[in-house]
Amino acid sequence: MEKDNTFFGVKEIARRANVSIATVDRVIHNRTGVSEKTKKKIIEIIKELDYQPNILASRLASKKIISLAVLIPRVSKETDFWEAPLKGVVRAEAEIRKYGVQVKTFFFDLNSEDSFSEQAALILNGQFQGVLLSPSFIEESRQFVQACHKQKIPFTFIDSDIPGQDKLCYIGPHLFQSGYVGARLLTYRLKENHKVLVVNISKEIDNYNYPQIEEGFRAYFTDHNLPGEIIRVDIKDTDSLSVTRELTHVLHKHDDIEAIFVTNSRVFSVASFLEKSKRTDISLIGYDFLKENIDYLKKGLIDFLICHKPEEQGYRGLMALYQRLVLGAPVDKVHFMPIDIITKENQAFYQN
Repeated sequence: MEKDNTFFGVKEIARRANVSIATVDRVIHNRTGVSEKTKKKIIEIIKELDYQPNILASRLASKKIISLAVLIPRVSKETDFWEAPLKGVVRAEAEIRKYGVQVKTFFFDLNSEDSFSEQAALILNGQFQGVLLSPSFIEESRQFVQACHKQKIPFTFIDSDIPGQDKLCYIGPHLFQSGYVGARLLTYRLKENHKVLVVNISKEIDNYNYPQIEEGFRAYFTDHNLPGEIIRVDIKDTDSLSVTRELTHVLHKHDDIEAIFVTNSRVFSVASFLEKSKRTDISLIGYDFLKENIDYLKKGLIDFLICHKPEEQGYRGLMALYQRLVLGAPVDKVHFMPIDIITKENQAFYQN
């Protein structure tokens, strides 16, 4: 197993050596009062764990501040998904601030590319040593991370990825496999000659997420030789009236649709439409453990929710920057999050 020296410390060394923390401290700081046998044992454990106390000690002594920026969407009336990654960021910040790390969060509007660019400009002019971001707008994100690269600012992606960028790491779902799982779940109620609707609800339809998820979704039907038709609708205006208008048009044209797969957290918008339209005969699957989604899951209007632990993404993304900038330790380029399946029966026990 690969060592992770971010989390090993004096307590773990003391436990393995079966000595007190004070004894370990004496060895680390080359003080007297420890037998050669015990000292040798402690040093061997320090090497085994790749523990680097001098890095943290020097950070505390230097009093130099490392400033990290976080660039994520703000919570809106349309979705509160980004509350969870923010909680993860706050949790990580609480752990690393004692090592001279400061974190500032910048929020942008998911319906405005300009707001992303404005916040990105503030970061580039703000003397930050590392950036955590969700690359929600592809072209604007590319421009931003290229500027970061020029300034030698490491950056991590969460939730979605942009291939070909020199990122420190990506922490989020395996998008293709996530869509593949979605299709597998959706088939449990389908008839032999099915008709399925894939719904993308986002201003940024070309975001890397949605094509990858849809590709995985379609691949499942191809791999299992499942007959039928898969229809796709893109809804760029994400307000409820626009969603209702688009879905009304599609279901009027294809009134025999049996199931709907929503490629993001706005599945509650579709559930609301189905409820008002009295189309409870249609299976519905989407993403994310949001209050609105859980309400419709409890009612039985959403069959399954697929979740990728967004709080953990925020936490791990910030800790990756800490691991590189403070500890000088290597960071895995990719960390795929689990693909969790939430049902009406298990939702009460799920931790996001």
